[in-house]
Amino acid sequence: MRRIVITGMGAISACGTGAAPLWEAMREGRSAIAPLVPPDPDAVMRMKVAAQLKGFDPTAHFDGTRLGLLDRTAQMTLVAAREAVAQAGIDFTSGNLARRTATVIGTGVGGEIARDEQCRKIYRDNSPRVHPLSIVRMMPNAPASHVSIEFGTTGPAFGVVSACASSNHAIIQAAAMLRSGQADAALVGGTESCFSLAGLRAWEAMRVVADDTCRPFCKQRRGLVLGEGAGMFVLEILEHARARGAAILAELVGVGMSADAGDIVAPSADGAAAAIRNALEDAELAPERICYINAHGTATPANDPTESKAIRMVFGEHADRLAVSSTKGVHGHALGAAGALELVAAIGALREDVIPPTANFLDPDPACDLDYVPNTAREQRVDAVLSNSFAFGGLNAVLALRRPAL
Repeated sequence: MRRIVITGMGAISACGTGAAPLWEAMREGRSAIAPLVPPDPDAVMRMKVAAQLKGFDPTAHFDGTRLGLLDRTAQMTLVAAREAVAQAGIDFTSGNLARRTATVIGTGVGGEIARDEQCRKIYRDNSPRVHPLSIVRMMPNAPASHVSIEFGTTGPAFGVVSACASSNHAIIQAAAMLRSGQADAALVGGTESCFSLAGLRAWEAMRVVADDTCRPFCKQRRGLVLGEGAGMFVLEILEHARARGAAILAELVGVGMSADAGDIVAPSADGAAAAIRNALEDAELAPERICYINAHGTATPANDPTESKAIRMVFGEHADRLAVSSTKGVHGHALGAAGALELVAAIGALREDVIPPTANFLDPDPACDLDYVPNTAREQRVDAVLSNSFAFGGLNAVLALRRPAL
C-alpha cells in the first residue's frame, strides 16, 4: 500500500494568520476566546464569547474582482492553502502533477456569511435583488473549487460536508485516492465561518454554548465556544515526496470512520470507539504505540465523558498512560474546520515532542478520568498520535499519524 506523508500545512484562526501562531498558542495554552463581536451591533445576545478571527483584511490577499467571488470561508481557505503550498515547496505545473493532484476540502455549513448578507437584503431591506454571484459564494464546494483554480490542479476536486467531522473526512477521502493510485498528491483541509446572526441564534437555541469560556473535560465546563478558521495541508505519496527532496512533517498512517446510527445529537461511546479502533487497525498500530490523542473535547456535558469512555474502551489499561488534550479552549470549536486546525496540534506534537495542554482547566470531573494535560504543555517523546473528530449526526472520523520513519 502506498504510504502518505504531509509536506505542507497552513492555517488561519482566531490565533492569527499562519500555522505557527496557532501552534504557539496551542502549545502555550493561550486562549483566543474573547467577548463576542456580533454581526449586528444592536443585537442582544445570550452568547457572550467566541473565538473570532479579528483584524483580517481580505483586500490584503485578493484584488477586488476576485474578492467579489469569495465568501469568508473561501478567503480563509486560500490564505491557508498558500501557506501550505509554500511550505511544501511543490510545483503543480511540473510534469503531470496537476492532473494527479486531488483537492478535497470540508466545511460544515459553507458560505454562511454570504447567505446571511443576501437574506438581510431580502428580509430586512426589502430588496427584490441579491448579488449575482450569491450562488457561487454560498455553495459548499466553493473553497475546493477556488483552491483548484488558484493552483491549477485538475485532478478530483470536491467538497465534503459532515458537520464537525468534515475536515477529517476530507483528509480521509484524499488519502483513499492517494492509496488507490488515483492521485499522487492532494490539497486537503477544512474551513468554517458561520458568525451570522441567524447562525448564532441557532446555536443559542440549542443551549450547548458556554457563557464564560471553553473548559474541555473540566468539572466546571459549561459548553462549547464557537470558533472559525481554516487549515490546509499538502499530502503526497512517499515516493513522490522523496523524489523531489521534500521535507516531511509527518506520516498519515491510518484512518478510521464510523456512524453511530443512533441519536442525531447525542454522542455514542460505541461509535467513537469503533472509529478509533478502525484507525489503529488501518495503521497497523498496537494501542500501546499511541502516545497522544488530540481529543474532540468540545466541553459539552455529553461529549467529554462519552469520548473519555470511548478511549478507555479501546485502550484499556494503556488509557492511564495516554496523554489526552483538547485544544478547543484555545481556538474554539471551528465546526467543519475543527479537525484541520487540530491536525496542526497533532503534527506539532510529533515534530517537537510536546503535548499541547487542555487550556482553561480548573477541577477534574470524575466522569472524565484520563490525563488531560491541564493548562501546561508537557515535554515527552511522541512517536504516534490520534486526532479525533466526532460530529452531530453520529459521524466519526479519526486520523492516525506518526513521526516520519523513512
